[in-house]
Amino acid sequence: MKKILSILLAALVAAGMTACGTEGEPSPEAEQQPSSQQTAAEDPQPSESGPQSRYLVVYFSYAENAELPEDADVEASASIQRWNGTLTGNTGVVAQMIAEAAGAEVFPLHTVELYPDTYEATIDQGEQERANGARPELQAVQENLEDYDVIFLGYPNWWGDLPMAVYSFLDEVDLSGKTIVPFVTSGGSGLSGTPDTIAALEPEAEVREGLAVRNTNAADAQESVEVWLTDLGYLG
Repeated sequence: MKKILSILLAALVAAGMTACGTEGEPSPEAEQQPSSQQTAAEDPQPSESGPQSRYLVVYFSYAENAELPEDADVEASASIQRWNGTLTGNTGVVAQMIAEAAGAEVFPLHTVELYPDTYEATIDQGEQERANGARPELQAVQENLEDYDVIFLGYPNWWGDLPMAVYSFLDEVDLSGKTIVPFVTSGGSGLSGTPDTIAALEPEAEVREGLAVRNTNAADAQESVEVWLTDLGYLG
């Protein structure tokens, strides 16, 4: 009898030790189940905000396409400006203002052949190009236009028309489905009929209200630019 009791006691002690050794250890099934935190990190939910509209400012400026020395006298010409340390023209100044206010990227149009080093000679050449229906060759055209929804298109008013380099740009690209917002600098002629010309060249695009800035007011046009962008809903 005593022997039987000893055997039963030994069995009970062994069972207790086994239970203590396994308490708190996860089962193989539990180890395979990820926590809720791991699941969220490995399987993120899609963003509800969606893609944002992107703006691009494309512009043509005489001063950036002429044979001008780096030390050009900006005080002697109403068409040359130095903006943020860079030599540009009135249209380039307004383009930079738009880009900064709207949070847009910038792409200047540069022709392969440069224009003369005086504004008067350049205007005369521009008149001849217009009469001949010329299309000056551009050094490059923005390649990823599909990434942008709104194109701000800037240019000086040459003989009541777009500079022919801008025609070259519009001939080379397809802006279907995009919004084009023109802006112009001039001695007083304003936009003339250029928005209608742009609409005819890009019939599948929407052309919105443009901005006209007098050459003499270009450097002080920041407030006008911001009011215009606010009215259109593009102020960044």
